Amino acid sequence: MKRAFLTSSSGFDLMRSGLAEIVIPFTFRFVDGPPPLNELAVYVPARSGGAGPGTHWSDFVGRRPSAAEDRRHLSLVEFCQSYDLVELWFDRTPNDQLQLIWLLEYLRSHPETVAKSKLRLIAFDLISQEAANISKSLSYIPAVDITSDELATARKAWLAYAAPTPEACVGLVDNDLSALPMLKPALIDLLAELPSTGLGATEMRFLELHGVTNGRMHCSICVVFAVRVFLASLSWGGCCTDLR
Repeated sequence: MKRAFLTSSSGFDLMRSGLAEIVIPFTFRFVDGPPPLNELAVYVPARSGGAGPGTHWSDFVGRRPSAAEDRRHLSLVEFCQSYDLVELWFDRTPNDQLQLIWLLEYLRSHPETVAKSKLRLIAFDLISQEAANISKSLSYIPAVDITSDELATARKAWLAYAAPTPEACVGLVDNDLSALPMLKPALIDLLAELPSTGLGATEMRFLELHGVTNGRMHCSICVVFAVRVFLASLSWGGCCTDLR
């Protein structure tokens, strides 16, 4: 059976697992906000003549068989047509879950691909696992069909996340999201980054680690700016590294 894995940058090591003929990673960092629509519009369709490097899904595929090399210009769903099984490997982290709901929203318009796809329910951090360990534990990682329930939940969540303000995402947490069991905890972690008092959760943790208690901290613009500059200097982009 020919398998293709769709995953996040956390799943790069799956390329060395031998579990699939090809592993296609997505590198969008959705926790910083949805990419511009023009970027998404060229990422999954067939490659156009004007597409630059790093703008098409095929640009980030590492190992690929020679037969796949000749088809890298195709759209993602066209490329997947030659595979018997397509597996979605996204872990519990917020960025992975956001990539998952975006991908499911895209696949919703391609029922022929959905029909041969499975969703792996990954309750661990992919980036922390070696390929050999994943191969050995494959039978313990549940794989479920992608049904209308998963697609509907993903659509609802993606539309909420893509909204201009976070109110829709906040309200989403009270909804039944059990079709995608890793989604609700990821959304809660993501919403915790909203700076309700001037500092987000990551910035508050940074101050706490450095002994700045609520009694000593004055949430002035200077403190906020200093913390964010420091986090940016570590290439955290102002977001929690746990969000990946």
